[in-house]
Amino acid sequence: MYQGQFVFAQIMDRVPWRRFQTCVDRYHGDRNVQTFQCSDYFRIMAFAQLTYRESIRDIVACLNAVPEKMYHMGIRSGISRNNLSKATKQRDWRIFAVHVRQHSAQILIEQARSLYGHDPKPVDIDATVYALDSTTIDLCLSFAGTPAKQHLVGTIS
Repeated sequence: MYQGQFVFAQIMDRVPWRRFQTCVDRYHGDRNVQTFQCSDYFRIMAFAQLTYRESIRDIVACLNAVPEKMYHMGIRSGISRNNLSKATKQRDWRIFAVHVRQHSAQILIEQARSLYGHDPKPVDIDATVYALDSTTIDLCLSFAGTPAKQHLVGTIS
């Protein structure tokens, strides 16, 4: 039986948690919170994004199906729909926006520099523009009869 880390835990090891905690402290993200910290919320939402979860119910059902693995994924607190929906309403969105925009992208760029800095075909990494986007847009073509959808489908084709 394999005893190593889960892939998700390896991905979360790349997150700069000290910088994340700085963002949490700046916007008072963990004020009056007893068990469901911002770090757990971030991990859960990252898991939901990476596994294409579509709703809070879907996220909770998926994670609660294997509660013994949640700890090994770095999620220390139990989750429920109530906890997750309250956290979504109460957490300041700037915690996650500042962290992802300023810190995670910089770390990925630094890793790319270290990996490709000695490449025989030098790439001017300082002059390269980096664009990171995690937006997912699901299209349902069953409503193709509506004018807005016809326009959207027409622009994609």
